[in-house]
Amino acid sequence: MIVWLGGTYGAGKTTTARELAEILPGARVFDSEEVGGLLRGILRDEWPGNFQHWPMWRGLVVETARQVLAYTGGTLVVPQTVLSEAYWEEIEGGFRAAGIPVRHFVLHADEETLRARIAGDVEPESAAAGPWRLAHLDAYARALEWLRARATVVDTAGLTPAGVAARIARTLSA
Repeated sequence: MIVWLGGTYGAGKTTTARELAEILPGARVFDSEEVGGLLRGILRDEWPGNFQHWPMWRGLVVETARQVLAYTGGTLVVPQTVLSEAYWEEIEGGFRAAGIPVRHFVLHADEETLRARIAGDVEPESAAAGPWRLAHLDAYARALEWLRARATVVDTAGLTPAGVAARIARTLSA
């Protein structure tokens, strides 16, 4: 199974994914951004501004997950923001064609909470990405309508990543 954690940048997907992988039996975190990093290294002269724009990224994410699950079994927890409905349909369709069930969750908080979290993130890489994350809040807001229709929205305001992970684990076991 794939447990896909979406939401806006800075919502706590990666931290929640680590927490969730600790409590779900046989779960592993699959950081699909690493597939993007691989492609960016190979195709550095063809950078489209976001690795998700490369169709091969979407295909490689599906194929990598398929092969890892065939090898290990269990669950892959994927913390990745996808704001293009067409891209999500392609990814989800690839998993469906491979016979891999997907549970899509969107980690959501109101804009004020998100801005405070982004501003308060002291991890060097995350703090450096703060302005970039803030610049994408509008794109997330525009995508929220289709995300709400296609995923289970988890309100993370007032919850720790461990609390969010526990809520998702309960939903999965229900």
